[in-house]
Amino acid sequence: MRMTAAVRAAKRAPLLQMVKSVVATITAWILAGLVVPGQLPVFAAIAALLVVQPSVNQSLSKAIERSIGVIVGVVIATLLTLLLGMHSWIVLLAILVALTIAWAFKATAGTSNQVAISAMLVLALGASSPDYAFARIIETLIGAAIGLIINVLIVPPVLVAPARRDIGLLGVELAATLDRLADALPKTNSPARVLEILLQARLLRPMRDAAEASLIAGEESLALNPRGGAHRVELAQLRTLLDTLTPVVTQAIGMTRAYVDHYDDTISDEPAARAIAEQLHRAGHDVRLAVQVAEASPEPEAFTSAIPALTAPLAVVAPSSDHWILIGSLLEDLRRMRATLVGEV
Repeated sequence: MRMTAAVRAAKRAPLLQMVKSVVATITAWILAGLVVPGQLPVFAAIAALLVVQPSVNQSLSKAIERSIGVIVGVVIATLLTLLLGMHSWIVLLAILVALTIAWAFKATAGTSNQVAISAMLVLALGASSPDYAFARIIETLIGAAIGLIINVLIVPPVLVAPARRDIGLLGVELAATLDRLADALPKTNSPARVLEILLQARLLRPMRDAAEASLIAGEESLALNPRGGAHRVELAQLRTLLDTLTPVVTQAIGMTRAYVDHYDDTISDEPAARAIAEQLHRAGHDVRLAVQVAEASPEPEAFTSAIPALTAPLAVVAPSSDHWILIGSLLEDLRRMRATLVGEV
């Protein structure tokens, strides 16, 4: 693993995210300093910095996590100081007690660390009275509130476009996969070409996973987002589309795998293979149509008819004994594919 991979992301965070973090931190520092004078408002600045997240929903979760962690950590540090006095080893004891309590209550890793860090900071910065502890709690709540407010007010991100793009790309590649298999069935292919078709089909799975991740990020970005109302219907359509494409992806990969496993040069002579190829082209058409209907395709194709092509069941003659396993497998996957696409389109 490259050393830089541990400290550098694949791409920069949006500039707006950095600006929001700066604004939230400065505002929290100034406001907490006015409300709770006498100490540098470190807790407020840290809270604001941590609470500004890519989505409003994540910011709320961070605000709750940070606030609870600080409150518990400060209380632990204060109680230990009142009971045992101020000693250097109290810091180590506070960390042990904080992590033990967090573990006992099944706290998340972030909350557990926050409890321990808060207890350690309070002791290191000189907790000597309940007033000091109370001031740090107020300071943290101010920072968390400022971070949440800033994230709401300054253009909360709406991540619908990446989901639309990735689902559109998945649909385009899925249709191309079906077309490649359809083109291969009625002709003789070299071993290299057969393997290439399989490798290309396998690309569908990571593309499907990327589309799912983008869609989840989009749904997350709309939660508690005041700008989310106008996009929820669109995101629901994209979810329906992805749920439709997902089983077709599985079937397309399975059909390609079956073709590769049972390929021989005489498959192209089977009338059923030519009939299945025609249906696969029709299925590819309907995948493109489904993507266009949901307005997810990055570049809608003008030649795609608005009428679904899978309009009638397929009737085929019995295959030869050498190919009945392959033909039967392809027909069953094609049946499932047709039920999915016709039902949704």
